[in-house]
Amino acid sequence: MALLMGVFSIYLMVKSAELPIGWIDEEGPGGGTWPFWLATIMLISCGGIIYNWFRKKGPIATSNKTYIEAHVLGDVAAVAVALIITVALFSFIGVYGALPLFLIFYIRFMGKHSWKLTAALTVGVPVVTFYFFEITLKIILPKGVTEPLFLPLYKMFL
Repeated sequence: MALLMGVFSIYLMVKSAELPIGWIDEEGPGGGTWPFWLATIMLISCGGIIYNWFRKKGPIATSNKTYIEAHVLGDVAAVAVALIITVALFSFIGVYGALPLFLIFYIRFMGKHSWKLTAALTVGVPVVTFYFFEITLKIILPKGVTEPLFLPLYKMFL
């Protein structure tokens, strides 16, 4: 799996480098910056996993247990489908509409956490995401039909 993820990391780095991966004056980070550096970190992590496996260092590297048990695949499939639906909703209800729906599904129903924690994260994560991307980095994320709700915030901050 580490080899497969390492190859995927390299692919993402190459594709991301088709866009600027450095800082652009008066604009912020280039379009490929985040994917490139996240893929780089992922590649380094894969290298560490492979290194530990060769040296048989750590409990995971020495384990003979099944990598993914059958009952776990159902949970992985549910999250994968939820992520696909979330991304599909971006163009219709925007990131700030789809992200809370995904968080409710993942935190409350998959993670079985309290409604209090679910509500706090469902409100907090989109707010932090908005300020980080839209205000700080000036990277506009898709808003779909919710865009008119953001016009007062743009007037206030931009």
